[in-house]
Amino acid sequence: MAEGEDLQTFTSIMDALVRISTSMKNMERELVCPVCKEMYKQPLALPCTHNVCHVCASEVLLQHGYLCCDPTSEPSSPAATPATRSPRLGRRAVPKPDRLDRLLKSGFGTYPGRKRGTVHPQTVSFPCPACQRDVDLGERGLGSLFRNLTLERVVERYRQTINISAAIMCQFCKPPQLEATKGCTECKSSFCNECFKLYHPWGTQKAQHEPTPPTLTFRPKGLMCPEHKEEVTHYCKTCQRLVCQLCRVRRTHTSHKITPVLSAYQALREKLTKSLAYILSSQDTVQTQIAELEETVKHTEVNGSQAKEEVSQLIQGLCTMLEEKQATLLQAIEECQQERLASLHCQIQEHQAMLENSGMVGYAQEVLKETDHPCFVQAAKQLHNRILRATDSLQSFRPAATASFSHFQLDVSRELKLLTDLAFIRAPEAPVIDTQRTYAYDQIFLCWRLPQHSPPAWHYTVEYRKTDAKGKGLKLWQRREEVRGTSALVEYLDTDSVYVLRVKGCNKAGFGEYSEDIYLHTPPAPVLNFFLDNRWGFNRDRLAISKDQRAVRSVPGIPMLFAAERLMTSCHLSIDLVIGDVAITQGKSYWACCVDPSSYLVKVGVGLESKLQEWFQVPQDVVSPRYDPDSGHDSGAEDTTVEAPPPYAFLTIGMGKILLSHGSALTSRDPNGCTVPLPPRIGICLDYEQGKVSFYDAVSFRELWECGVDCSGPVCPAFCFIGGGALHLQELVANKQERKVTIGGFAKLD
Repeated sequence: MAEGEDLQTFTSIMDALVRISTSMKNMERELVCPVCKEMYKQPLALPCTHNVCHVCASEVLLQHGYLCCDPTSEPSSPAATPATRSPRLGRRAVPKPDRLDRLLKSGFGTYPGRKRGTVHPQTVSFPCPACQRDVDLGERGLGSLFRNLTLERVVERYRQTINISAAIMCQFCKPPQLEATKGCTECKSSFCNECFKLYHPWGTQKAQHEPTPPTLTFRPKGLMCPEHKEEVTHYCKTCQRLVCQLCRVRRTHTSHKITPVLSAYQALREKLTKSLAYILSSQDTVQTQIAELEETVKHTEVNGSQAKEEVSQLIQGLCTMLEEKQATLLQAIEECQQERLASLHCQIQEHQAMLENSGMVGYAQEVLKETDHPCFVQAAKQLHNRILRATDSLQSFRPAATASFSHFQLDVSRELKLLTDLAFIRAPEAPVIDTQRTYAYDQIFLCWRLPQHSPPAWHYTVEYRKTDAKGKGLKLWQRREEVRGTSALVEYLDTDSVYVLRVKGCNKAGFGEYSEDIYLHTPPAPVLNFFLDNRWGFNRDRLAISKDQRAVRSVPGIPMLFAAERLMTSCHLSIDLVIGDVAITQGKSYWACCVDPSSYLVKVGVGLESKLQEWFQVPQDVVSPRYDPDSGHDSGAEDTTVEAPPPYAFLTIGMGKILLSHGSALTSRDPNGCTVPLPPRIGICLDYEQGKVSFYDAVSFRELWECGVDCSGPVCPAFCFIGGGALHLQELVANKQERKVTIGGFAKLD
C-alpha cells in the first residue's frame, strides 16, 4: 500500500516537472534576442516596447555609423581584467558620473550612440529588428534606455530550470576552481568563501558589500534612471516612462500626469492579471481557433495548388492557341513563297532561252538556212511567236514576283498590351453611397456607385441593421444578396429608429470591401399616403394641381396683380388653400413634402376638416382676425377660449426660409434669430390622440417646431399659398420604379 502511494506521488511529481519543463521551453521564444538569436544579456527596453541586448544594440548602431562605448567594460568589477584581481587595484578611483556627464555635454567625447564627427547634438535613430521601424532614442542614444531587469530575472530563472545540476564556480579561484557560495552585486562577481574574504577585507569600504546568492548575471538592486543614476520613484503617464525625482521637476515633464510608481504597479498588475486570467479561462476557445487556423492552412495549401493548376492550364491553352496560329501563319507564308519561286524560275528559263548559245536561238538560226519556201513558212510561223514573246519580255522586263513579304507583317501591339495587362481578376472596390439620392421614408431607398477605376461587379450585397440606442448589444446584420443594379429598397423597418447600412460588390474574384456605413433615421410614425384633393374648394384660377395629384403650383396671374393694385386702398390679399384627400381620425401619421425655394409664401400643416370647409366657403385674407402676423404661424385660437387648442396649425415658409416664433412675438429687427434655412424636404407628424403636430427636417429628422391642434374631429393635411409658389408630396419608396436605360446595347439600371 505504501509502495503504491509512493509510486503515485513520484508520478505526479514527474508530470508536474514535465509540464513545467514544457512551459519553460515554450517560453524560450520570448527570451531570445531578435539580433543575436540567443538568450538576452543585459536587455534594454526600447521605446517601441521591444527588447534587445546591450551588446547587440551597440553593434547595430556601430553599423549605422554611430559611436558607442564598449558595453562589456566594467571598470568597477574585479573580474573585468586580470589586473584587477588585486584588492588594491580593484580600489582604483573611478571618474564620477556627473563629471563625465559634464564633459560629454560640453562637447568632449560623445554620448553612446552619437554620430562620429558631429559637433551639435542630434537624435539617434535605432532600427528595431522586431518591428522593422526606426525608433528615436533622443540625444543620449542608448544612454537614455532602461535596463529590463525583470526580463533578466526571467532569463536567469529559465537558465536555472533547464540547467538544474549546473553549478556556479568561483571566478577568482586558481585551478581547480571551487563552487561559488556567495555573490556581490557591487563587484558583479561570484566568490567562494575564501575569495570573498580576500576581496572584501575588514576595515575597507568593500567590507560593507552585502553578500547575495551566487549568480552569473548581476543586476542593480533597483531600477535606476539612465540620466541621473537615481532610483525611479514615479511614472509619467503622458510620456509613458519611469522617472526619478530629478526627472519629475524637469521642464520636459511640466503639466504631465505623473503618478507614484506603486500606483502604476498596482494598476498595471491588475490589468495584466485580468488579461492573463481571461486567456487562461479561454483555453478551449484558443484550441478551437488553433484548429480552425490549421484547417484554414490546409485549405490554403489545397486552394493554392488548385489555383496554380488553373493558371497553368489557362497559360498552356494560350500557348497552344499561339502555336496553332503560328503554324497557320507560317503555312500561308510558305505557300506564297513557293508560288513566287515557281514564277521566277519560269521567267529565268524564258530569259535563258534568249541567250546566244541557247537552243531557241540556235534553232532559229538553223531555220533561217532553210531555202524551201513552204517549209520555211511552216516552221518559222511557230518560232516567230516564241521570238515575239521573248522580245516583249526583253523590252518590258519586270520580275514575275516581288521579293518583299511586307504584307505578311503582324501587328501584335494590341495583343502585347493585353498580355502585359494580363493579371488576376480584382474584386470590386468599396462602393460609394450616393447620399443625394439615398433617403428613408416608408422604406429605405439606397443608391450607390463604384469608383471610377474599380473592377466591375456582377452583383451586390446590401447589409443593414438597427442600432441599439441603449447600447445593450449590437443587432445582427440583415442581408439582401445578389442585388442587381446600383440601388435597392429596404423594407419592413421600425418607425423612429436609426439604421446603419453598407454595401459590397462581388465578381469572379469574390467580394470586395464594404462601403462606408451610412446612418438613416426612419420617420417617427407610419407614412400616410394621400393625394391632393382637386374636386372642391381650391381656386382653379390661381392653383394648378398636377395630373398625378401629388404636386401643386400657385399661379398668381391677373387677380394677383389686381390685388396688388388695391393694396394701397386697404384691400385684402386672399390666401389660396388646398387639402389632402384623406382625413385622419386616429393614431400617428407622417408625411413629407418638398417646397420650391423660390416660393413667395407657403404654409404647410393640418386643420380640422370642418374648419377647412368653412375656409373654402368664406375665403380668408392676410389681415383676417384668424391670422396673426406676429406669430409666424396660423393658430386660429382667437375664435375659442385660451385653453382650447387651435383648429389648425401651419408652418410658414417663404423665400428659402422657415419662420420660427419660439413662442414670442416676431419683429423685423432680428430676422436671423427667428428663421432657419429651408431643408430639401419638410416632414409633418400628427399625433391624433395627443392632439399635437410636429414639423421636421425630413433629411436629418431634426424637429423644427411643435404645437397643439384640435383633434375633436377629422383632421386633414392642408397647404396654403400667398403669391407664387410650388410644392410636391414625397413619393412612396414602394412606388419608386427602377428605370432601365440602354447604353450601347447594354441594359443599365438607373
